[in-house]
Amino acid sequence: MSAPSVRAVLFDVEGTLAVAGKAVDGAARTIETLAERGIPWSFVTNTTSRPRRVLAAELSRMGLPAERDRIFTAPLAARAFLLERGWNRAHLLVREAVLEDLSGIENDDDSPEAVVLGDLGEQTTFALLNRAFRLLLSGAAFVTLARNRYYKGVEGLLLDQGPFVAALEYATGKEAILVGKPAPEFFARALAPLGAEPGEALVVGDDLEADVGGAQRAGMRGALVRTGKFRAEELTRSEISPDAVLDSVADLPRWLGI
Repeated sequence: MSAPSVRAVLFDVEGTLAVAGKAVDGAARTIETLAERGIPWSFVTNTTSRPRRVLAAELSRMGLPAERDRIFTAPLAARAFLLERGWNRAHLLVREAVLEDLSGIENDDDSPEAVVLGDLGEQTTFALLNRAFRLLLSGAAFVTLARNRYYKGVEGLLLDQGPFVAALEYATGKEAILVGKPAPEFFARALAPLGAEPGEALVVGDDLEADVGGAQRAGMRGALVRTGKFRAEELTRSEISPDAVLDSVADLPRWLGI
């Protein structure tokens, strides 16, 4: 498929620009090429285990340009979502380090306006989920930073946040409000500072549903890379049709013709 006219690029991070703590070969050069051609770009990630400040430092150590303002995360989207609705009190089921990206939201464990679920990893316990379950039954709104099914870590595929979201939805009968990928609003918030219209934007990622599907529902184009958690069988059975399937992010400039 021929490349579209692209005036802004949103890059997924884990699995796309980096895999298990190492930059994908050619990733830095791809970003340099966009900068040379005057095409604005930013990073978009559903990572909810570390704040934006830490993500920027990690990317820098891998040789990727990573100014904080170029990184848009699910916690930042959640903060904007909550404040827009005047929900200043929330039961924040996130790792302590992530609280800095939720400034202005009081962590309320007794009578919150919302329960906000992030990636707790191995900190996830029955007691924590049961407390969230009771608060949701008491009337709190249910907000989730992500609902990815799994991700690829150093030791292989790992359960992500989605299974725990599904458990609480099933138990409470309350559907979670998704603020991270693939919510169209997430991509719209990320794109706004780049000065491009959705039809002029491209999202590049390794998650067919969260990256490509989310981008297309937001009126953007989506390119899938065969790195990270890419699985050929998922592409075969899915109704989502990427605008491009690339071996890696290193192939993006050639596909764009730049």
